[in-house]
Amino acid sequence: MDHTFTLNEQRVEVDAPALTPLMTVLRDELGMLGTKNGCAEGRCGACTVLVDGSPVVSCLTPVALVDGREVRTVEGLTAPDAPLNPLQQAMLDHGAVQCGACTPGILMSLTALLERESAPDEMDVRNALSGNICRCTGYHKIVDAALAVAGAENGSRS
Repeated sequence: MDHTFTLNEQRVEVDAPALTPLMTVLRDELGMLGTKNGCAEGRCGACTVLVDGSPVVSCLTPVALVDGREVRTVEGLTAPDAPLNPLQQAMLDHGAVQCGACTPGILMSLTALLERESAPDEMDVRNALSGNICRCTGYHKIVDAALAVAGAENGSRS
C-alpha cells in the first residue's frame, strides 16, 4: 500500500503495509537512522519524531496515520552541511550528550516544546521530557541546555 507524506520538507512515497511502524519505514525504507529503536514499545522515547509539530513515538505510530502529514526527524533539524541548530549546540555545550541513544528523541521533544512555547520554565522542560528516558545524564544538563536556548539560563532547579 502506498503512503505519501512530507519528511523533513521533502515529499516521500513509500510502499508498506498500513500498520508498519513509522520507525521501521523511516529507518529501513528512508534511511533516517537518527530515529533510534530503543524499546519498540513506546516507553523510552528514543524513536520520537514530530508529526505536524507534535512529538510521537514512531515505534507505535502506524505509517498509515502519517499519510498527508508532515514528519520531521532529527535529520530535519539542520542541513547536513550546516552548523548545528541552537538546541543541538546547547546540548553539546552543556555536556548533555553522552551515549547518544536517547539524544535524537530528546532533541525532537524539546524542539516541539521550544517551537510552541517561547519561554518555557524548568517544569515545562521536564514535562516535555517525560516520555524520554536517558540513563546517562541525569537530565540536569539536558534541562540546562533547553533553558539556555529559551533564554532562561537562570531558571530554578527543583
